[in-house]
Amino acid sequence: MTPDEYCQDMAARSGSSFYYSFLFLPRNRRRAITALYAFCREVDDIVDECSDPFVARAKLAWWRDETAAIFDGRPSHPVGHALVPAIQRYGLAAEQFREIIDGMEMDLEHNRYPDFRALQLYCHRVAGVVGQISATIFGYHDHRTLKYAHHLGLAFQLTNIIRDVGEDARRNRIYLPLDELARYGVSVEDILQRRESDRFRRLMEFQIDRAQGFYGQALAELPAGDRKAQRAGLAMAAIYRTLLEEIRRDGCRVLDRRTALTPVRKLWLAGKTWARG
Repeated sequence: MTPDEYCQDMAARSGSSFYYSFLFLPRNRRRAITALYAFCREVDDIVDECSDPFVARAKLAWWRDETAAIFDGRPSHPVGHALVPAIQRYGLAAEQFREIIDGMEMDLEHNRYPDFRALQLYCHRVAGVVGQISATIFGYHDHRTLKYAHHLGLAFQLTNIIRDVGEDARRNRIYLPLDELARYGVSVEDILQRRESDRFRRLMEFQIDRAQGFYGQALAELPAGDRKAQRAGLAMAAIYRTLLEEIRRDGCRVLDRRTALTPVRKLWLAGKTWARG
């Protein structure tokens, strides 16, 4: 299996909405964004799958060294080999990849966030930075597109947080800001014990409205001249905004289930966005 095939297989097996958004990209950009996705998946899986935090830290440290090796042109991991041509072709920055790892490491240090300001730093590192790297791979002429990409990345991460409340709680993680739980009369134990209530539903509707606000802000910031180049991100936004409204229509039942769109629907939304131009 070649490095590109390794990354492609990882993206396809994940069933991620990102995969459907990549399909319509030109070959070189598709290979680059798939390698980026694989890098993020590798470091994220370390935190999710390692029960021993010392082992997780050691593995993340290995990826810090591998990141340096990637930018020196001497990687050892298949994902590293796949990233080298992308870095050279699109002028990607090592600091951004290190910042992604910093974000993943936050999961070893924090399983609660006191307020949205604290959560935003996490979202910036694990998603806002990824959005900016992605925008660079897709191509842009107007520097304002990076601001759009950052806010779009935050919106994606907020969507993931909303979708995965129950799954995260089973790992003793709560990404919903604690001051907002208190404001809506929802306790930490309510989340951990998966207790549904009208208070919890109102809390989640607030989270959905905020995430949709970030999508709206991002789309308003995208310069018209870069819209066509950024269609992969727009396709992803169409899929994720639809997912948010599905969660809302389902009564925000995110504690005991994980709402998902079918592959056919994701593909239809992505294709519709690309056809719109």
